[in-house]
Amino acid sequence: METIDEYVATCAEPVRPVLAEIRRRMHATVPGAGETIRYSMPTLTLDGSSLVHFAAWKKHVAVYPAPEPSDDAAFERALAPHRGDKGTLRFPLAEPMPYDLIERVVVQLVRQRGA
Repeated sequence: METIDEYVATCAEPVRPVLAEIRRRMHATVPGAGETIRYSMPTLTLDGSSLVHFAAWKKHVAVYPAPEPSDDAAFERALAPHRGDKGTLRFPLAEPMPYDLIERVVVQLVRQRGA
C-alpha cells in the first residue's frame, strides 16, 4: 500500500466514508498538509514529518498520537473516554463519529509541535 486511497479501498465498506471524512477534515484543519502511509497507516505530514496517523480497526477508528494533556478542561473531558494505551485515541464505529473532536485533536497536535 502506497497511498491513502489504496488503504481506504482495503477497508470494509461501512468504514470507508468515515475514513474519507476524517481525512477531509484533517486536511481542512491543516491546509497544505502532506499525506503518506507510515507504519501501514494513513498519515498526515507537516513540514515533511508525521503529524497524525489514523487507522480503521474492526470496531473503532484510531488516531495517533493523542495530544499531550492540555489546560483546556472541556477538551480533556471530551477526550478522556477515547484515550487508550500508548498515546492512542479510539473512536468506536458503533457510535457517532466525533469529527469535531478529531479536528480539535489535530489543531492541538499542530500547536504542540509549534511549542
